[in-house]
Amino acid sequence: MFSLDGRVALVTGSSTGLGKAIAIALGKAGATVAMNYYNNDERAADALQEFRDAGGQGDMFRGNVIDPDDVNRLYDEIKEKLGPVDILVCNATPDQPQKPIEEYDWDFYQSMLDFFIKSPYLLSLACLPHMKEQKWGRIINITSEVFQQGVSPFTAYVAAKGGQTGFCRSLAREVAPHQVTVNMVAPGWIPVERHEDDPQELKDGYFANIPMQRWGVPADIGATVCFYASDEAAFITGQTVSVNGGMTVN
Repeated sequence: MFSLDGRVALVTGSSTGLGKAIAIALGKAGATVAMNYYNNDERAADALQEFRDAGGQGDMFRGNVIDPDDVNRLYDEIKEKLGPVDILVCNATPDQPQKPIEEYDWDFYQSMLDFFIKSPYLLSLACLPHMKEQKWGRIINITSEVFQQGVSPFTAYVAAKGGQTGFCRSLAREVAPHQVTVNMVAPGWIPVERHEDDPQELKDGYFANIPMQRWGVPADIGATVCFYASDEAAFITGQTVSVNGGMTVN
């Protein structure tokens, strides 16, 4: 079950954190994985080596996933080297500072919308022709529990994640006749590299409220993505699964 042999997956923002874990999980399930980064060559090389050490087949591709021309170039490069993309995982994310609304400006709001609505839109546009033609495709967006919780002060990020969820739900129904599924994974706070400098009191406060009484780990997200990507999930679309140890209950 859950074999992805013969499938090509693209995981954006996969040189670190959850994206890297997702790429490794997909590789272990048999997919050929196009990993993606934009800014840090050394970190990307280390992530690719870790992926290959785990037995993964694939390569690392540099690309700006909020730029239309670069998304098309990225897709064409992946197609030429690995084959057309069957599984798209939209994971790339910028920094997410929590601030009162008065301390944000519209440029920051726009940066959130670019990563969580514009990027999934551009990537879906690039990948859907092949998916529709073969009558098989998986689009998986990494969202967040913050939308369900209404976390504050966090309006820019929460609003963008809400928009991403709405985009996915509508797209799911649009492409369902083509046997393409669109689903979402909403992680809780899973400590990865970006959280290394977060205040300990915030971590302690969050942990105290996790019903399962343990931290989530990146592999929890990777396993969920593998399920959504599999043939066994072929009749599931437009859904969000929260991977947060019971912090939210749908």
